[in-house]
Amino acid sequence: MKKPFLLLSFLLSVATVAAQLPARTPENVRKYIRICRENIRKEMKGMYREPGQALKYPFLAPGSNQYLDMLWDWDSWLSNVALRQILLENGTKEDREEALKYERGCVLNALSYGGMDGWIPIWIERNAPSREEMLKTRNPWKSNMHKPTLAQHAAFIVRNTDGDAEWLREDFYYLQAFVNKYLNFHRHKATGLLYWETDEAIGVDNDPSTFYRPYGSSGSIFLNAMMYKELQAMDYLARRLKLDEIADFYAREAEKLKAVVREHCWDPRDGFYYSVDLNLRPLEKPDIEGVQPGQLFLHVGGPRTYDCLIQRLGVWSGFLALWSGIATPEQAREMVARHFRDTASFNAPAGIRTLSKMEKMYDVRGSGNPSSWLGPVWINVNYLVFRGLVDYGFEAEAREVAEKTVLLLGRDYERFGALHEYYLPENGEPVLNKGFQNWNLLVLNMAAWLDGKPTVREF
Repeated sequence: MKKPFLLLSFLLSVATVAAQLPARTPENVRKYIRICRENIRKEMKGMYREPGQALKYPFLAPGSNQYLDMLWDWDSWLSNVALRQILLENGTKEDREEALKYERGCVLNALSYGGMDGWIPIWIERNAPSREEMLKTRNPWKSNMHKPTLAQHAAFIVRNTDGDAEWLREDFYYLQAFVNKYLNFHRHKATGLLYWETDEAIGVDNDPSTFYRPYGSSGSIFLNAMMYKELQAMDYLARRLKLDEIADFYAREAEKLKAVVREHCWDPRDGFYYSVDLNLRPLEKPDIEGVQPGQLFLHVGGPRTYDCLIQRLGVWSGFLALWSGIATPEQAREMVARHFRDTASFNAPAGIRTLSKMEKMYDVRGSGNPSSWLGPVWINVNYLVFRGLVDYGFEAEAREVAEKTVLLLGRDYERFGALHEYYLPENGEPVLNKGFQNWNLLVLNMAAWLDGKPTVREF
């Protein structure tokens, strides 16, 4: 009678061991860095895709069956950052020359869908209709478009190829039109902040500061931090093309955006950067035609003096104020002390929770369309937070994130022979989508930093 009980106990003990992350020891970190490197080097060209149909140029795809043959906006950019690390560590001159056409192709494919109005789709499938056909079924002024990472992707490629931007010159107008569309038509006049038109395909799919909220109301810290870097990238690219007066414009716009993000998105009470709610009724003077003398007009004695309201929702993207360089050094110290180090909130055994565990919306169940950003650990989040910590001099904290990421992905390779899209924060168990590569490969950039080796970073 004891045998079934003993067998059950054994199986439970095995399951418990399997569901625990390896101890964060120097020996384990070295072991799992080796495992990550061995597997990723074999898979490098798995992200290469050849041109055809709607995609005129070679490009980089995220990997896994779910994203097998599509060009995605910020995915291709961060995948490229990882690819460059692979090439730095283990690539030949011929490898780098071969990769360049796929790197540039990501940008050129996106710009091939550009136009005078500036709208560029978020993703392009191989059998996608023409731009003209796409715009028959959507309003480009009231729908989201490619995230502001396109100039950053181009600038990253240019900076890593000795500053050569000539391949971009012919299409640079379309890149300007794209960035200008954000500035001209998706910017809140009163605050100067960028906002999402809808909650469709915002990258951080179900971020509660945007998801299911009124359209045009989300002054997203994610969007504005990305846009700040995008404007800096435009400044750089224009100078490489000897378009200095145009570069000056984008440099000024970058400084203006940084100032308004600091003004409106920093919360001194919580010591964190948040998205803001722009959904306020407009200030209007009372219409007094045809009214009786002495009639009371509500609010005229004290109209509101603020243009937005902070959304105190614990979303990981507040840390992008570090990655982008928007936060002041004093703000960075407060964010790290109060939020990064808080294990009841963002800091988890597997890395950074995408939503604070203290939020009522916290939910780590797997989902697709939208993907879940309500708590699960994503590797691009780990990486971007890591990079911000490094830039502000928080090396011990950066090391913690990097080592957790190495152990998480190394164990995934060890157990399943592949990586997954996102993970449970507490024990690192994969949630879904085996074979996902994409920005997961940024673990190599973190591993290089841990080893004190040259490290590729985004623009």
